[in-house]
Amino acid sequence: MAARSGVRLRGVLTAAAVTAAVVIVGAVLPATAQPAHAAPTVPAAPAGPAWAPESSAAIHPGVLLSSTGGGGQCTANFVFTAGGRTFLGQAAHCTATGEATDTNGCTSTTLPLGTEVDIAGGRKATLAYSSWATMQGRGETDRGACSANDFALVEIAPSDVATVNPTMPFFGGPTGVSRSGLPKGAQTYTYGNSPLRGGVSALSPKGGVSNGDTDGGWGHEVYTVNPGVPGDSGSGYLDADGGAVAILSTLNLAPLPVSNGVADLARALAYANAYGGLGTISLVPGTRAFTPNPPGVPATAVAVPAGPPLGG
Repeated sequence: MAARSGVRLRGVLTAAAVTAAVVIVGAVLPATAQPAHAAPTVPAAPAGPAWAPESSAAIHPGVLLSSTGGGGQCTANFVFTAGGRTFLGQAAHCTATGEATDTNGCTSTTLPLGTEVDIAGGRKATLAYSSWATMQGRGETDRGACSANDFALVEIAPSDVATVNPTMPFFGGPTGVSRSGLPKGAQTYTYGNSPLRGGVSALSPKGGVSNGDTDGGWGHEVYTVNPGVPGDSGSGYLDADGGAVAILSTLNLAPLPVSNGVADLARALAYANAYGGLGTISLVPGTRAFTPNPPGVPATAVAVPAGPPLGG
C-alpha cells in the first residue's frame, strides 16, 4: 500500500509511525555493498541567468511550495530552464485534489495548468507542467508511468529569477541528471522540508539506500535515515556522484513499512521533454560542489540505513 507524501497525508501518517521510522537507522552502507554505476551522470546544460548567492537566495531546492485551490504543501526538488524560462520542480501530486491514497496519475484528479503556487517567503509561481495532467490528456496506458511518473514544474516569475540559486542545501550539487537510476543497494542523499519537523533543520538532510526498481524502472523504493514524511513530497534525491536521480513521491506502508517511493527523474524529465510543450527542459547544476558529508558534520548525521532493504 502506498500513499502520496504531501501534507494531505497527515491523517494517514501517525505520530507512532514517524517515531518508528526514525529508529530504523543502521550502520553506514559498507563500501563493498556500493553498486557500480552503470552509466555516468549527464552534465546539465549551461544556465542562462546569473544565479543569486546560495547564502541569500530566496528560491532554491528545498524551499516549501503550497498550491492554491487545493493540493498540499510540498518541497521543491531542483531548478530547471527551458526557452528562457525558469522553473522549480515539484511532485505532480502536490496539486492533486483527491484522497491521499489516490496514487494513479492517469486517473487521479488534479488542478489545471496555470494554478498559482505559493513559494515560502511570499513569492508566487505558476503550474506550467504536470505529468498527471499530461498523461491524462494523452490517454496514457503504461502502468509504470501511471503509477510512478510524478513530476511537475512551476514557473518562477521573471522578476524573481534573480533571487534563485540551484544548489541543494547541505549537500551541494546537483552535478547533472543521473542516468544510472537507483539499483538495489545504491546510495542516495536527499533534503526534505516538511513542516511536521517543526523547524528542526537537522532532520532535513539524510542519506538513504535503494531497495531497487519499481514500476518497470519508472520508480524506486528507498529507505533513508528518517523517512520522507508529509510535506517532503517532491524533494530531490542525489546519487553517490551528486547526480539528480529521483524525486519523492509516496510513503509506503506495505509491504516494506515507512519506506519511500521515488520517481525516476531521468524518465520523468524525458516524458516532460517529449509531451510537455515547454521545449527542451534542462536541469541547472548547483553552484557548489557536491559533498556527501560536509566538513564539520558527523558522518552519522547522514548515515545510510542497512538491514531490510539489503536483505531483499
